[in-house]
Amino acid sequence: MTGPSLMDSLFQRSIDDLIKALRLTPPGTEAAFVAKAIEEIRREIRSTDPHTKASALQKLTYLHSLHGLDMSWAAFHSVELSSAAAHSHKRTAYLSAALSFNPATTDVILLLTHQLRKDLSSPNVHDVSLALSTLSSICNSDLARDLTPELFTLLSSSKVTVRKKAIATVLRVFEQYPDAVRVCFKRVVENLENSDMGILSAVVGLFCELTENEPRSYLPLAPEFYKILVDCKNNWVLIKVLKIFAKLAPLEPRLGKRVVEPICEIMKTMGAKSLVFECVRTILTSLSEYDSAVKLAVNKVREFLSEDDPNLKYLGLQALAIVAQKDILAVVENKDLVVKALSDSDVNIRFEALRLVMCMVSEDNVMEICRILISHALKSDPEFCNEILGFILLTCGRNYYEVVFDFDWYVLFLGEMARVPHCQKGDEIATQLIDIGMRVKDARSQLVNVTRELVIDPALLGNPFMHAVLSAAAWVSGEYIKLSRNPFEIIEALLQPRTSLLSPSVRAIYIHSAFKVLMFCVYSYLKLNGEESSLPSTLTDSELVSDVELDDHNMIVTNGQAPSASSITHHLTQESLLALVNLVEINLGPLAGSNEVEVLERSTNVLGLIKLIKPMLLGSLNDCEGDQTKGELKASETVKMIFDSCSEDLGPVSVNAQEKVPIPDGLVLKENLDDLEEICGDIKLPVLTSFSLVRPQFAETSNSAECQGKDESELSTGSTSLLAEHRKRHGLYYLSPGNTVTTSNDYPPAHDPKDMAIDEDEDLAKLTEKSLLTGKKPSQSKPRPVVVRFDDGEVTNAATNRTEIKAGLISGAVNEVLLGDEATTSSSSRRKPPKSRRAAEDSNVSITEYKSDASKIDQSEHSKAGLGGSKHNGHGKERRRRSSGKDKEHDRKDKHKSDSAAYGKHRSRHRADKAVEAQAPVIPDFLL
Repeated sequence: MTGPSLMDSLFQRSIDDLIKALRLTPPGTEAAFVAKAIEEIRREIRSTDPHTKASALQKLTYLHSLHGLDMSWAAFHSVELSSAAAHSHKRTAYLSAALSFNPATTDVILLLTHQLRKDLSSPNVHDVSLALSTLSSICNSDLARDLTPELFTLLSSSKVTVRKKAIATVLRVFEQYPDAVRVCFKRVVENLENSDMGILSAVVGLFCELTENEPRSYLPLAPEFYKILVDCKNNWVLIKVLKIFAKLAPLEPRLGKRVVEPICEIMKTMGAKSLVFECVRTILTSLSEYDSAVKLAVNKVREFLSEDDPNLKYLGLQALAIVAQKDILAVVENKDLVVKALSDSDVNIRFEALRLVMCMVSEDNVMEICRILISHALKSDPEFCNEILGFILLTCGRNYYEVVFDFDWYVLFLGEMARVPHCQKGDEIATQLIDIGMRVKDARSQLVNVTRELVIDPALLGNPFMHAVLSAAAWVSGEYIKLSRNPFEIIEALLQPRTSLLSPSVRAIYIHSAFKVLMFCVYSYLKLNGEESSLPSTLTDSELVSDVELDDHNMIVTNGQAPSASSITHHLTQESLLALVNLVEINLGPLAGSNEVEVLERSTNVLGLIKLIKPMLLGSLNDCEGDQTKGELKASETVKMIFDSCSEDLGPVSVNAQEKVPIPDGLVLKENLDDLEEICGDIKLPVLTSFSLVRPQFAETSNSAECQGKDESELSTGSTSLLAEHRKRHGLYYLSPGNTVTTSNDYPPAHDPKDMAIDEDEDLAKLTEKSLLTGKKPSQSKPRPVVVRFDDGEVTNAATNRTEIKAGLISGAVNEVLLGDEATTSSSSRRKPPKSRRAAEDSNVSITEYKSDASKIDQSEHSKAGLGGSKHNGHGKERRRRSSGKDKEHDRKDKHKSDSAAYGKHRSRHRADKAVEAQAPVIPDFLL
């Protein structure tokens, strides 16, 4: 591509022309216009004229910012234009570099090093500012290393603007090149004593960011921060200093005692709400052991909650949430304002108030709080409504329903919650319905009544958010059908035509529940008509069907004393049961040809059962009476066997259960099955040429179908024999028959309750001594039902042992600058005890030097020399640090000789201080 011609340069469009043309572009043609503009820019940017290149680069930067276009191809042109003499061209080049350069991938970024060094040393303040801003945006380790000397010089610049930007840039340089700390840190500390508020604000902001990672390294600077806290009147600077003390105070107990009084004084006298809130947050998070300060902070929080400004009210709720983590009674004292905030128009305020309300839940007030929250949910928007429901489910289900005393009430409440118009918590409600049924045996009767109301309501089938709840309700209705008062009503509800609106997985659960209800009715009929005389029963007397009232359309079964056979025969007739069987057969017959595997399998199971029991009910066997009796006995035995398999009580299963199953001796578990072909290589399994999931169930049997059935039977026999042969040869890889456990996927398994977003103390609810609302404590006339749980815990706990986090490179360099090289030696000696007497002596000498350096730092309030020194001293330190190993050894010996007298004189004091060396060297005089 050739460069632009003279005419192109003369009639080049400016960025204003580009913006106007882009705004006038018809909708839908922006992409074509931008593509044409990029082509034009590519031609113009190759010009040797700086003005033409700058204009093209300016337009490209605008399109990059507006449309996200890739401009990495123009990186070299940005570097090239940065050397222009005109400041406007230089500004365009640096702006494009800051927006488009990637410090990790842009190759030409190193070509900018010389120009940045030149501009950082420029007498023009604007050029220096541009270079600093660009450096902070594109800084990598190479740029930081090469430009550290220039940055060191700018930290003491006489121009306030330059020094502020240099201080701000230091953070980025430290992150990319930690060795720069050894060069620049002392000069940064010197700026803490500057009287200019702009410079002081910049340097305090820098330390506020540095203390986020490793605050312990900055404890020696506490005197400087304290002086700023007491003397400074700038709200912004004070807020940053408070943030720093919030990190430092927990590390040094004596520091909190020193700063709590000035912070309380600021909170009393200052009128700035932002500063007062920062004082409140500092006290509540880092100085909570001072009761008077906490009481003052809570009073300020109440003032925030009473404000009309939504911003202040939100901050007050946030502060109250901090208090709730340690003292829930402070939240209870302000419960009226918290409950009132639930109706606020600001959604953020409502969310914070909701979290605080859930913090106050206990066994005594859970019903009242849930009632209040449901009333708010009914009149709230869908989003907040579901937030309320989610918090209720989370809180009530936490730690195996520890706050729920009356499970009959809670089951009813779950049913009401499912019917809330905007409810989208169907999965959570379904999980708890099934979980309560498995864990709390005493709540099953009420649970069956609640799920019955859900199953028989056809209006709920059209709501997709209710399908999970209906699935759980259908499972409960089938699993605990012996507790139902009307099995016929249940089975009609499970087979109603509107169930076609359900998803296939939910419909499969409906069909299987209908199978269990039908099995229960048939077995009850056989029991009541004397069939149990030849079959041992697994049901207890309390589980037997006792009282049956049945007509052509309805049947009611209740538990109680076993009635007489004549009474049962009078009510539960063969005709009524046959009508029930016909109802099931008519509704499930079309589903036998379904394309959904689960629906097909469940419906086929039910139809197979009907095919077995219907001849027995009809009495239509055309054989002799002996054969008829034999057939009925066979059907009865089958019904008994199926009923026994479905009547076993299901309980919760621990998530750790599989881990407890011992691995059989000799079984080698490999990561993959690559050797499976080697094991089974000599066994030739026949391959099916066709496969079909759907087969007509009621079609007439033809000769070809009989042949096909015969072939399949032979194929099945062959496969069985091959499997038996393989098991005999490779029995090591099979589980023993006695240990085989068959699981079922017919209905959803119970899930253990999970702890979610709110991280609260375990005994938070126990701290609440009174109910949310004024009134009598709810009477608890019956004991709390037993909730099944496992001693080993069903939720995988996170590791409690926290590994110690090593100080980063920046913190290590800071320690070396503030405490001297001996700090490293001292810390290493604390980690590893000395192996010899000479090593112990070296360790004590290091402690002496450590304290000496710390004392010098403490004197920084009166003299800059103790902290920073002159520029020459700083460079002298660097030269000594980079000296040869021989020189270091010589200096160490001289220093050891000079301190030997002091060491001998104060040897006992050194030994006494050694046990507290982690605190004493940090702030020696400031805290005494």
